[in-house]
Amino acid sequence: MTNLGVELALREQGIEFERAKVGDRYVMERLIANDWVLGGEGSGHMVIRDCTSTGDGIVSALQVLLAVYKSGKPLAELRRTMSKLPQTMVNVRVAERFDPHSREDIASAVRKAEAELGEAGRVLLRASGTEPLIRVMTEGQDAETIDRIANELAVVVENSSA
Repeated sequence: MTNLGVELALREQGIEFERAKVGDRYVMERLIANDWVLGGEGSGHMVIRDCTSTGDGIVSALQVLLAVYKSGKPLAELRRTMSKLPQTMVNVRVAERFDPHSREDIASAVRKAEAELGEAGRVLLRASGTEPLIRVMTEGQDAETIDRIANELAVVVENSSA
C-alpha cells in the first residue's frame, strides 16, 4: 500500500519497483525472488535483507541515518526527491470477509475508477487480515477526485455485502 509517489520517484531514478501483498513475509518473498536487498511498506516497515529478515523500526531508522550521513545532505533535502500523492482509505465493515474482486459489481466499479484515474492514480481493494473490513484505497494527483472515487467504491462494496 506504499504511496504511488514512492513508485514514481523510484521510476524516475531508474530503480525497479514491485508491489507485494501486505505483510513483511510477502515483501521478503519478492525480495528473494528478485535478489533485491531493500523492501518495505507504507507503514514505515523496511525489510533490509543484508541486515534483518523482517521489518524493524530501529534498523530502518539507522539505515535512514546512514543514508543521510553518506549523502552529506540534510534529510529534508533528500526527502524533496519524492512527493507523496493524496491517498484516501475507507474501511467498509462487512458481515464476513470476502474477496472484493470476486464480485462482478465491485470489479466493474473498480475498472471504471481505474479508467478514470488512468496512469495518474491507483485503486486498491482488499480484505483486512484482522477485521471484518474491506479496505478501499485510492490515490492520485487530485485529492477531491480520489476522495469521491473512494467513497463511491465504498458504497458499491457496502451494497454488495448487504
